[in-house]
Amino acid sequence: MSAGVPLSSASLGDLPDDVAGPTYDRSRVTAGIVHFGVGGFHRAHQAMYVDALMNRGEALDWGIVGVGVMPQDARMRDALGAQDHLYTLVVKHPDGSLEPRVIGSIVDYLFAPDDPEVVLQRMTDPATRIVSLTVTEGGYHVNQVTGDFDPNDPALRADLTGDRPPVSAFGYIVEALRRRRDAGVAPFTVMSCDNLPGNGHVARKTITAFARLKDPGLADWMDTHVAFPNCMVDRITPVTTPADIDALEARFGIVDRWPVVCEPFTQWVLEDDFPQGRPPFEDVGVQVVDDVVPYELLKLRLLNASHQALCYLGYLSGYRYAHEVCSDPLFVSFLLGYMEQEGSPTLPDVPGVDLDAYRHQLIERFANPEVRDTLARLCAESSDRIPKWLMPVVLANLERGGPIERSTLVVAAWARYAEGVDEEGAPIEVVDRLKDQVMAAAARQKDDPLAFIRNTDLFGAAVDDERFASTYAAFLEDLHTKGARQTLKELEDRLGD
Repeated sequence: MSAGVPLSSASLGDLPDDVAGPTYDRSRVTAGIVHFGVGGFHRAHQAMYVDALMNRGEALDWGIVGVGVMPQDARMRDALGAQDHLYTLVVKHPDGSLEPRVIGSIVDYLFAPDDPEVVLQRMTDPATRIVSLTVTEGGYHVNQVTGDFDPNDPALRADLTGDRPPVSAFGYIVEALRRRRDAGVAPFTVMSCDNLPGNGHVARKTITAFARLKDPGLADWMDTHVAFPNCMVDRITPVTTPADIDALEARFGIVDRWPVVCEPFTQWVLEDDFPQGRPPFEDVGVQVVDDVVPYELLKLRLLNASHQALCYLGYLSGYRYAHEVCSDPLFVSFLLGYMEQEGSPTLPDVPGVDLDAYRHQLIERFANPEVRDTLARLCAESSDRIPKWLMPVVLANLERGGPIERSTLVVAAWARYAEGVDEEGAPIEVVDRLKDQVMAAAARQKDDPLAFIRNTDLFGAAVDDERFASTYAAFLEDLHTKGARQTLKELEDRLGD
């Protein structure tokens, strides 16, 4: 391909030999999946697996129609629409080599505010048999402690009042299911692909609770007829940068408005509960199992919680990328210590997984210098992450009398980070849907060392546990007086004795 050729269906035949592309006739692909939340992760994961099946001559009736409901999703509409919904997935290997592949499994993208009715028509089409979601952990509107549905989001409130077109993903799903029920069309399966413990169970609970507020009879029907399979998804997918876009053009001659970059590793463990059928995902390496929960907990309490363990302390120590942190032996010792002594003992048996090998593989993945995963990305939306990923480890170890030092230090580091200024006095941009709330609590903690963990919506009654509260307060004091790195060093020196 000559330099500067925009990606499109017409330019697929000009891809260079070292760039894989669709080997199937995209004109034969029909839609079978509607997906809410087409971001980097969906395109590096689910859409990639569907494309791999299509390259085998399978699943050509399972094309993906993306849907965006947020104002910022207009950018994805424009980027994908300009290149016939093709995009480039670039795998970044640790040795610096790039492995680009053009993905063709997304056949359309609908920006819901443009025409809500078109979205609903697509979702009520009998050919749509799966509606999947990557809407972030906060997109399920769950009270972090009780696990109950919280209907107070403005978009949800709008969808619960009046007869206007939906504005939220929940609103679209429930209205489409209502129409299918009334028309005698079998319901689609709702497949959550977000990082939540029991993501299918959470999706069922919250979406059905939303439906019950709007139409109790519909909620009863959903309880009986709609499947919500659990799954565990894993692939580190950092934010695409202008440098990534430039490198794709410079090295491969592909002009892509919004490529995706990711690590080589990928995993998907999926519960087989699809009454209307599904693509044969097992043919391309997906683990289709009866019980996903052990695999979910493995990822949430080791990979995801370890991301939290490295991001705040790493940022406060002056690092800005995950690979920098995981090239530091002090942090490697801390992360392995957390995983081995605090996270792993809280896990059930995970069939077919060597935990020691998995833990060391995580360090290798985090240390990939080419992925350049920013600590700012990992520090974002902590109020949706710490309560789901790390606090269950703390609480389980408190109950069983296990160690809590490393995980409690992470909570204290989040509280210190939420003060909004680093150890050099430079401002920190705190990104969190509860930003005002967590920063206000962090601002009070010099007068009240436990102010941050008094938030029962995030921490429940953990503040009332003397061992947790005293350990937390001691670490927070050390973070203020000694700094993150010295606090970490003293902890590792003590625990290593």
